[in-house]
Amino acid sequence: MAAGLDPRRTAEALEALTGASLLEETPDGRFRFHDLVRLHAGDRATEEEGPAERPALLRRVTLHYLALTALADRAIRLDRLRIADLDQLLATVPDPFATPNAPRPVDWLEAEHRNILGVLRAAARVETLQTEVWQLAEAFTVLFLHHRHLGDWRESLELGAAAAAEALVPAAKARLRSLLSRPLMDLGEYDAARRELDTAQACAEVSGHLVVRASVQEFSGRYWDRTDPVRAMEAYRSALDLNTAADEGRGAAIAAYFLGCAQDAAGNPREALETLRGAHDQLLARKDLRMAARVRVAIGTAHDHLGETDEAVRALREGAAALRDAEATHYEAQSLVALADIQERAQGDPQEVRAHLERALEIYEAGGSPRAGELRERLTEGDDVTG
Repeated sequence: MAAGLDPRRTAEALEALTGASLLEETPDGRFRFHDLVRLHAGDRATEEEGPAERPALLRRVTLHYLALTALADRAIRLDRLRIADLDQLLATVPDPFATPNAPRPVDWLEAEHRNILGVLRAAARVETLQTEVWQLAEAFTVLFLHHRHLGDWRESLELGAAAAAEALVPAAKARLRSLLSRPLMDLGEYDAARRELDTAQACAEVSGHLVVRASVQEFSGRYWDRTDPVRAMEAYRSALDLNTAADEGRGAAIAAYFLGCAQDAAGNPREALETLRGAHDQLLARKDLRMAARVRVAIGTAHDHLGETDEAVRALREGAAALRDAEATHYEAQSLVALADIQERAQGDPQEVRAHLERALEIYEAGGSPRAGELRERLTEGDDVTG
């Protein structure tokens, strides 16, 4: 890839370097430098490669990771909103996720995510790679929708949004700025999230892209969910109308899901159940099991607000299990905390409640979420009560 060798010569070179103890092979079949060798290799590259060679090498590496990340993204969910048109690039690349015994795309992204972020950092410093930077950041975000590495997600989107601005692609800038609001809100930086959404909305209007405009409205609704359910519902209805006008069925179903959540938060759980059931049916029809599971969790929450505890527990258990199967761990954690809350109020099995909270804590700690501290304190208080 970086050296521009064919697969046979690359395998031979890796074997020779491993035999000389300059590389080590990891249990998952990857190769890595020893720390001192890495430093030495970097110094030699700086000394021996001319200024014209380094951008060409970085371009090869960036295109390699862009293609593989985009293929992983599409393998996870083909009909997700994307601004980048990568058909020409991907037409010439074998799809490693469509072969027998292929790696699971989320697992591959998780294993490679430090490398991908490193490529983004390096490529962002090269003026001629701005298009590839925002395209890679857009595709890369699919990992963080499943595994919340909040700091990495934030950095990758900041790099991508800046590159989209440099490349003068307002639809991409709107998409990446609106996505950036999610890790910012998860980190509790709400003012920064609001600024990103304001910028995203202005760029979306300039772009004239109906589905991007709908997406920005959806993210704005999620911002207003915290403080103003009525304003959130207005944003979700706008997203629903824009997606419908664009004949974007999945986007409309997702907007309906968030609308149902806002209706429930506004004190209308019965109306919310009707909206949520419609969204659930639409998402199942599109085989979007991850989003359908999130709707199932919202249905459980609405049942809880109606005092229908058995229905609530059933829906939340089903939703949490489906989210775990889909590797959507952040949303699994949310559903487990909601389930623990209900079971605790209903004086359910304390060991089951604790197991839900411990699993949620594990997920939040892995993703760097501030919620980890709250859960850790809650579990410690539980120890004090039972000790």
